[in-house]
Amino acid sequence: MSQPPQTPRILIVDDEAPARNRIKDLLDDCRLNFTFELAGEAANGLQAVNFINLHPVEIVLLDIRMPVMDGIEAARHLQKLPAPPAVIFTTALEIHAVDAFELNAVDYLLKPIRQERLLTALQKVLVNPAAMPNAVLKGLSVRARTHLSVSERERVQLVAVGDIRYMRAELKYVTLKTTEREYLLEESLVNLEEEFSERFLRIHRNCLVARDAVARFEKVASDVGEPHWVVVLRDLPERLPVSRRQQYVIREF
Repeated sequence: MSQPPQTPRILIVDDEAPARNRIKDLLDDCRLNFTFELAGEAANGLQAVNFINLHPVEIVLLDIRMPVMDGIEAARHLQKLPAPPAVIFTTALEIHAVDAFELNAVDYLLKPIRQERLLTALQKVLVNPAAMPNAVLKGLSVRARTHLSVSERERVQLVAVGDIRYMRAELKYVTLKTTEREYLLEESLVNLEEEFSERFLRIHRNCLVARDAVARFEKVASDVGEPHWVVVLRDLPERLPVSRRQQYVIREF
């Protein structure tokens, strides 16, 4: 990220209102030694990403365990912004998990948060505002993402995984297809298959289809060669070809 302004804007993200109020009180206690502007609050990672799309901030105090979207996933999405905010995790994780943050130089505040520790973390951000590598965040993830994110017009566009009907690799991009539109994602189809194997079925070396989007499989005639199998989707007109290598999924589905 770029160098923070003289008065950095801070977003507090925690699903518990008392925890957010506690952080606000601690921030007020830090004002004599750290000048800041409180930009707002969010109750989960999804709200945080949507807020930052509209109201850029420099620092996010981000809880890890939250419903809807956890802090690790939200931080991964935020890395796609042109100027990602610095993230300071707030966590009640076990000590062995905290060690992982230390080894990867990801700053964190262990709950219950102390004023002195919060001030140290805030001052550290000003000295070294570099955003966390996405690979570090990926390594800390413990569950599949609820959303995928694409960069559009200097914002992060979130696409709910449950809305994706299929993913198709094309050159260096993966096309995400929903019933509404297409998105271009710069990720590996292999990695997506590994992360979302319970939701998506590989039907071709370049295509994953959502299991709940499959209406049926059909064998269709071909102008050249033998008939071949296709996937008929429930809510899209496309018929996606099933490769010979993946035809075993027809029997297993």
